[in-house]
Amino acid sequence: MFGNGNNHKLKIFAGRANQPLALKIAEALGQPLGRIAISDFPDFETSVRIDEDVRGRDVFLVQPTCTPVNQHLMELLVMMDAFKRASPARITAVLPYYGYARQDRKDKGRVPISAKLVANLITRAGADRVLALDLHAAQIQGFFDIPVDHLFAVKELARHVRSLNVPQDELVVLSPDVGSNKKAYDFQKNVGGKFAVVDKRRTGASEVKQGHVIGAALEGKTVVIYDDMISTAGTVTGAAKMAREFGAKGVYVCATHGVFVGEAIPRLKAAAVDQIVVTDSIPLTPDKQLPNLKVISVATLIANAVQRIHGNESISALFTEDGPGDRK
Repeated sequence: MFGNGNNHKLKIFAGRANQPLALKIAEALGQPLGRIAISDFPDFETSVRIDEDVRGRDVFLVQPTCTPVNQHLMELLVMMDAFKRASPARITAVLPYYGYARQDRKDKGRVPISAKLVANLITRAGADRVLALDLHAAQIQGFFDIPVDHLFAVKELARHVRSLNVPQDELVVLSPDVGSNKKAYDFQKNVGGKFAVVDKRRTGASEVKQGHVIGAALEGKTVVIYDDMISTAGTVTGAAKMAREFGAKGVYVCATHGVFVGEAIPRLKAAAVDQIVVTDSIPLTPDKQLPNLKVISVATLIANAVQRIHGNESISALFTEDGPGDRK
């Protein structure tokens, strides 16, 4: 009898960018990580060898392209080429963090649209599908010529904020700039309270200047600043300073991706912030740990999406918003 009962079986593999998250995803799915050997040649070229049969399998490859971005991106491409040549049924690139996402348009002359270039590279390397988490710019989905499932960590972060039990009339969600308005407003719909935004002017690639707060009054309120990522932390620490100046009694910062580069750690240590909340989409090295840092795992969210994609089911339910009264 022809055929193999293992064909189309779901298999999870991981690069070296975020092994702890990949292990949690595999555990949530009730299976071990696939066997793969990744190392570097003496000249730092990436070496990959898949140590098990993947012919006909539904392969999910977990690899955020976080710092060092170029190394992790190249590792992802080499891995996908190896898998493509091993004849799986499908390859899904699972990108908890998408590097180059901020280079999504030509904002001045003679510059690349690197987010599109990276999308082309991932597709060309062999991905049949992409599963991404909180892309910095939603239009990046359109840069791919393959299906993209876009997850949001808003529900996971919102559950933590609701667990603080801040009265609704004392809670204000603050967008750190106008560009983050939609994301922050979606977050506010999940946690309740009122909404405000900081009027920010960028003075350089890593420097910003805050001006005014528009919307709800902050006097005597607990303020939750929400953004998709904390990179150099100039934006969120500036917003935190504004919140304190406008009378906030408590300040919390929530973001999906804790990139934490440049002066981020010194700025966050010096900021008058009660708690900083990020997800484990990016691994945090010991030098990036903070005493007031809380890390929320997105492993179950990603695992549920992987299971639904494998079963050809809708993933919409995973990011349908919770209301502020939903305490599940």
